[in-house]
Amino acid sequence: MSQFTHINASGEANMVDVSAKAETVREARAEAFVHMAPETLQLIVSGQHHKGDVFATARIAGIQAAKKTWDLIPLCHPLLLSKVEVQLEAIEAENKVRIESVCKLAGKTGVEMEALTAASVAALTIYDMCKAVQKDMVIGPVRLLEKTGGKSGHFKVEA
Repeated sequence: MSQFTHINASGEANMVDVSAKAETVREARAEAFVHMAPETLQLIVSGQHHKGDVFATARIAGIQAAKKTWDLIPLCHPLLLSKVEVQLEAIEAENKVRIESVCKLAGKTGVEMEALTAASVAALTIYDMCKAVQKDMVIGPVRLLEKTGGKSGHFKVEA
């Protein structure tokens, strides 16, 4: 495992200097799950939830979150994202929602945190919209699925 990049020689947290890095196209995909009761999932799928379209709201929240990652996570760089996509899928046989996010840019630092933030906030939004119906929903796992570009190269979760 390599060294932590956000810790300086004195052991203090700092933002990584990316000014000397080459600009490359970088993309990351992440996923999150929200596990819930069949009745809660049915409210979402049928469009009968009293708060409206849960998936549409979660999608917009995830996109907004990706754009604000640098504001939420202290040592993340502000990035000019060229693409943010959030897809939601009801998996009725397993009583859960799967969220997949994709973030992309041409830049000097990766977009893994933006993809993870998008998926996480979309999951939190589903919880927020459905908590009046069910409080014991479970969020997780949340994980990076794939990243491309940059010095560290290609990473993909084993199937």
